[in-house]
Amino acid sequence: MIPIRDNHPTQTLAVGTYLIIGINFLIFLFQWQAGFNNEAVFYLFGLVPAKYTVAEVSRHFTLTNHFVSAFTYMFFHGGFMHFVGNMWFLYIFGDNVESHFGTFRFLFFYLLFGLASGVLHFLFNPLSTVPTVGASGAVAGVMGAYFLLYPRARILTIIPIFIFPWLVNIPAFIFLGIWFALQFINATGGGGGIAWWAHIGGFIAGVVLVLGNRRLPDTGASRKLSQFTQKKKTPKLQVIRTQSRPGTSDLVGDLEISSIEALTGARKRITVPQGFYRPLYRVVIPAGIRQGSHLRLAGLGRPTTDGTRGDLYLRIMIKNVI
Repeated sequence: MIPIRDNHPTQTLAVGTYLIIGINFLIFLFQWQAGFNNEAVFYLFGLVPAKYTVAEVSRHFTLTNHFVSAFTYMFFHGGFMHFVGNMWFLYIFGDNVESHFGTFRFLFFYLLFGLASGVLHFLFNPLSTVPTVGASGAVAGVMGAYFLLYPRARILTIIPIFIFPWLVNIPAFIFLGIWFALQFINATGGGGGIAWWAHIGGFIAGVVLVLGNRRLPDTGASRKLSQFTQKKKTPKLQVIRTQSRPGTSDLVGDLEISSIEALTGARKRITVPQGFYRPLYRVVIPAGIRQGSHLRLAGLGRPTTDGTRGDLYLRIMIKNVI
């Protein structure tokens, strides 16, 4: 299952999420130059349980490295797909979690997610000399937090059926529940090559820190930052929930745009629920459109008895109206 986006947009830019992605990207470029088969890099910056438990291994690393590598491991990756996969999941789920915690607390919690994932991996593999790298555990913490915070959100997901991609709108608690179950099955089944327990540790840490966050005082720093990070655009891809027009085969759904997009015009992609398949359509929004205006998409309504189809009318909903 590959998530495309969720239906729970945020009102501010995810500065912390983009900062983490940027740091990971810079380190990825460093690894590219050093070579992804460079074992010295992985042992120096990766999480190696034997550093802490086996004297023969531990003596090759400084005390500072023992401490630092518990954090640096979550910014290094084993290859291109490993990096892209982790950053994509962080991009999908990170903005909402950051919006809930606030940017500064989110950044701190992200490190705690990664640290917790490393601890659980260590507990199940205390003598391992294999370096563990990757943001998977920290990102799993973000997913665990999302699971608790937005269980009713829907995740637009690609499910490959043979060679055909199917677009399905899956409730977040089902998508993330399936993901967590797969991690547990692989961990207990001895799936090699991947630190499954690190994923589980991060996910659990995300759930725990959401609950613990409610007891921490709010400093107000993130609210001050949000004044400068308000979004000027709505999501490029939107899921349109439709209703029937009484007495017709037409459908009506809401399309959200910002006040800036209403003035300047915009281009959007929409997906319209039709069974389990969600086809994508392009929509051009003309400049100067007003609140409550309708855009007509011919032939996207309900089928009639004579084989024709009604139309879909997109009702324009302007946010942050000037």
